[in-house]
Amino acid sequence: MLELRPNCEHCNKDLPPDSADAVICSFECTFCRECADGVLNHKCPNCSGNFAPRPVRPAELLEKYPASIERIWKPTNTESPKEG
Repeated sequence: MLELRPNCEHCNKDLPPDSADAVICSFECTFCRECADGVLNHKCPNCSGNFAPRPVRPAELLEKYPASIERIWKPTNTESPKEG
């Protein structure tokens, strides 16, 4: 079952269980669309996989199968290494 993580791993934006803004990779790394499309260029920084929209769990099932409350925040360094 999907964890439905509560935030974008890059910018820490809140992504509630019903958010249409959340995308995930096949390992459930979770990002907002803005970071996935822009900063990450459609590629997961953790596994190099692509992103898909995160499904929305029906509200009536959230009590029995709650979303995760564990926040994962590890901003990605998207700058090229500096030579020197």
